[in-house]
Amino acid sequence: MTKTLITEVQDNIATVTLNRPTKKNAMSFDMMRDLVETAKTLATTDGLRAVILTGADHCFCAGIDLESLMAIVPKIDEIRESILNPPQGEAANEFQAPATIWSSLNVPVIAALEGVAFGAGAQLALGADFRIATPDTRFSIMEAKWGLIPDMGISQSLPKLVRADIAMELIMTGRILDATEAQNIGLITRLSDDPLAEAVTLAKTLSTKSPDALKAAKKLVNGTWGCGEAGLKLEAELQAAIIGQPNQMEMVMAVMGKREPKFK
Repeated sequence: MTKTLITEVQDNIATVTLNRPTKKNAMSFDMMRDLVETAKTLATTDGLRAVILTGADHCFCAGIDLESLMAIVPKIDEIRESILNPPQGEAANEFQAPATIWSSLNVPVIAALEGVAFGAGAQLALGADFRIATPDTRFSIMEAKWGLIPDMGISQSLPKLVRADIAMELIMTGRILDATEAQNIGLITRLSDDPLAEAVTLAKTLSTKSPDALKAAKKLVNGTWGCGEAGLKLEAELQAAIIGQPNQMEMVMAVMGKREPKFK
């Protein structure tokens, strides 16, 4: 547990809950740091098979915390410097990392959405591999409201999900989508009356698959989506590294034996 998050691990599935319910889980700078540190911890957790991101009190995240937003005004030059200069050896700056770091985990990451996913909350959700939402969830890439563009890794997530003209319209207008429209254009994976339970079910299903194959599948999509024939080389390299290895063979034997696999 951190200052702004509750993290629980059960049956090798981690549930990370944004825990600022009185603020509709609005993202403070403390929460940004906690998200990164939590992801780094989970990345080294032995046996972890999936991660679920959710929000306390039936709300995912209302966006950037206004107090945090106003606090940067007196030190805008320092903030601008931080935006332009990621930590040494990192591609993402400190504002991008809370959303982009989840793609670097070797396990599937599922966002369970209720209430609202606005601004920073939408970008965090887009940083997950899957998004499951209640039918009444509202979704918005809302930074235009503040005269800004989304800057938490939107360039990495949105191109895999929607057409360029749709992305531009959402970014320029900041309009609020209902869950049905968000699903129809590709932002939400599926709808459920109980997205957290659905996320747990999906996580358990994925846990029955070879962790090597899941890791490679995630790298394949994240590393090649939209890059054309260059993806064929990575596809071959990833498959060559998996095929015939113990976990891949165990998956075959488990299917043939009609039993649960036991991975190393």
